[in-house]
Parts: sequence; C-alpha cells; structure tokens
Amino acid sequence: MNLDQINKIHFIAIGGSVMHNLAIALHKKNIHVTGSDDEIYEPAKGKLKAAGLTPSIGWDDSCINSDLDAVILGMHAKEDNPELKKAKELGLKIYSFPEFIREVSSNKQRIVVGGSHGKSTITAMIMHVLKSIGKPFDYLVGAELEGFDLTVQLSDAPIIIIEGDEYLSSKLDLTPKFLKYDHHIGVISGIKWDHKNVFPNLEDYTKQFDLFADKTPKAGSLVYCEEDNLANIVGAKDREDVRKVAYAAHDAEVVNGKTFLKTNDHGKVEVAVFGKHNLQNIKAAQEVCSILGVPSDKFYEAIKSFKGAKNRLELIAETSEVKVYKDYAHAPSKLRATVNALNYQFPDKKLCVAYELHTFSSLDKDFLKEYKDSLKHSDISFLYINPDNLKIDGGADINEDLLKNAFNDSELRFFNDDEKLKEAILAQKGKASTFAFLSSGHFGQLDLEQLAKEIVS
Repeated sequence: MNLDQINKIHFIAIGGSVMHNLAIALHKKNIHVTGSDDEIYEPAKGKLKAAGLTPSIGWDDSCINSDLDAVILGMHAKEDNPELKKAKELGLKIYSFPEFIREVSSNKQRIVVGGSHGKSTITAMIMHVLKSIGKPFDYLVGAELEGFDLTVQLSDAPIIIIEGDEYLSSKLDLTPKFLKYDHHIGVISGIKWDHKNVFPNLEDYTKQFDLFADKTPKAGSLVYCEEDNLANIVGAKDREDVRKVAYAAHDAEVVNGKTFLKTNDHGKVEVAVFGKHNLQNIKAAQEVCSILGVPSDKFYEAIKSFKGAKNRLELIAETSEVKVYKDYAHAPSKLRATVNALNYQFPDKKLCVAYELHTFSSLDKDFLKEYKDSLKHSDISFLYINPDNLKIDGGADINEDLLKNAFNDSELRFFNDDEKLKEAILAQKGKASTFAFLSSGHFGQLDLEQLAKEIVS
C-alpha cells in the first residue's frame, strides 16, 4: 500500500507516543484521519488538538465503516475492543503501527536501530547528521528531537531511519516491533534483560535479538556493539553474505567537564553528549552513516551540534556550580550507565540521584536483583515508587530494607510520597552539585522543571 492509495484511516488507541505522531503525520498529507482512545494524556492531547484532530474519548464502533482504507491498532487496545471487532467483521485492513510503517516503506532502504539502551539516541544522531548534510530521509523515533516537529515522517525519501523496539507489536500480534520492519541495515546497541512481563528470562529476551539479526538480508549490514557481551555474541555469528560491522566506544577524553572525540584526521571534536554509552552511540551512528555514504568530515562537523534527544540525559537547569539532569532510565542498565556517566564527567562533584521504579519489571522482587550496585557511584540516592503502583500484586511488600538489599546500598532512602521526596532533594542544596531525575514515569505530581529551578536558585 502506498500513501497515495490511502484516503481515510482510523487509529484505535490514538494516544500512544508513536500513534499520535503517526496520525498527525498522515493528517498533514491530507489523509482523512480519525481516532479514539479511552483516555488521552499530554503531550498527545495538546498535539492532536493543535493539528486539528479531535479523537473520540471512549470506544465507539460507529467510527468504523467500510469507507476506511485501513485501521491502525495501538498496543493499548485489547482483543475485545468494539471498534476492533467491527473492523474485523467488515474485513478491513488492520495494522499494528510497525506493520503499517513497513507497508508504506516497502520501496525504501530501511535502517532499524535496536537494543536495550541507546536506540533513541543512535537514531536521533543519524537523523541529525543526515539533516545537517541535506540528505532526504524518513524516520520513526521514540523521542522528541530538536529540529523535528514530529517523531514520524513519511514522504518519497529513498531511506527511512527507524527506532526498533523489542516490545510487542499489539495485543493481537505478540511479535516484537523490530522484527516487523525487514531492515536492510540493522543495529544492536546492547542487550540487557528487560520487559520481564513478556520475556520471563534472559534467554527468551536475547532470542528476540537473535531473530532480529537473522532477518538481516543477504548483502545487508548488521552493526553491533562488541563491548556489550550479548550483543557481540549475537552480532558475531556467521550469517551468509551479511556484512558484520562491530563497533566500540569512540576514543575520547574529558577536560574540565567537556568531552572531546579524538580522531586521526580531524583533530579533537567537542561534543555536547557524554558518557561511555553515548560514545558507543556516536560510533554506532558513524558506522551507519558511513554505510549510507556520509564522509567522516561531514559526520564530525554535524555531530558537534547534536544536543541529545529529549529526556535522554537532558540538562534542564544549571548555574556555574550546579547542574540538573533528567533521563528516561527505566531499566538497571540505563540507570547504571547514566549514574556512571555523570560520575565520570564530573568526578569532583557530589552526585544526587532520584530514581523512580516505574515499570512492571522494576517492581518484581526477582528482577530487582538486577539493580545491584547500579547506584554505586551516586553519593546521595533516593528511590521513589508511585503509591498507586504499590497496589499491584506483591507491591505492598516492597519496603526500604528490601530495596537497600536489592541495590546493595545501605544509605539509600525510599519514598512513596512525592512531596517528601521533593523536601529531601531540596535539603541537598549546597551539598550536591549534580542532580539527576531518572524515570520513564513522572515522579507522581512533581513538576521537575520547576523543582530544577528551585535547586539552582
């Protein structure tokens, strides 16, 4: 199906991160878009309204009729959804969003970036470089980026850069999203067990990346981080006529809190991002850009101005002495990488970390053991769990002693009250110089931007 063959399309569960951006992108191409959800939160609600789209709140099967060219099903929609049932009865084409992206990019070169961490940043870096040199491309990325209005773009560009999530495509299709895109160039940034509710053990989880690597076609390329043990094992396997590209962190040095890439032909290149994972991300992006024909001098010139993806180790307030960051860290490997990066970048500064245990996996007592020593390089550590999340099975048994044991940190403090957490953080003013809020949630009702201003005031 080509975009010019689509006149009318309906989104079931339009409020999802990718779903609402895709809806707006199609609406901008003069496709008639409708949508529904049981509840829509910001920023999706405001972005849809600004685009002139007014989705139905609540499920209404009258939205579904035979005039629709396709229905796109979000992960939030369940099998008994009345709109979905009617779409099936009418024999309409029903896609998960990764299936739809694959369908409308069938004539493009598809670059898919996968991995337990770093995939948003690597995707964003590639996009930033290609935009800087004027090379046309489409994209799907999971984070908001400076210079891009939406997180999805579909056009007649010859290539598409896709952030490939290993989570399930929809309630009807339990295939990981990144297996749907049929990549020509695939990236595996690293493999660290996540999504225990779907992949009950590390073996099940790692298998998905094996399947992803196996889908690399003949004459295709597989780019993988050789410094990550599991990514290296998966990536280094023999696959007929597949170009294997192993990468490691870009050589760099830190001088007075600033990171400089060390290159053979272009001198020292200052970059705004930092930490070992970001140096790995830079190298992954460089390898992909090289395959796409981007010269090294153009890459280094462009990467200088890359400031990072929104909510990915994002600096939200600072003075000459104090810096406050937030980061989308929802797994042990991401927490560990961010804490280590901040400690390495600012070794003489006391670091205060507030981390929210937000995901299903992170509230599982067995999975909590994966967090051992992840806060080792934090000087002051606070954990927060939304009290509503403590109501899940087993949540009532989570307490400070259990968490101290899981994290192997006797000084750690636990909060389930966001106001008390705020008081504890503000009490560190004048003691800590680097603050970090790490979560895929919202720390209850805390306004992090306002709190950051109070910290640096």
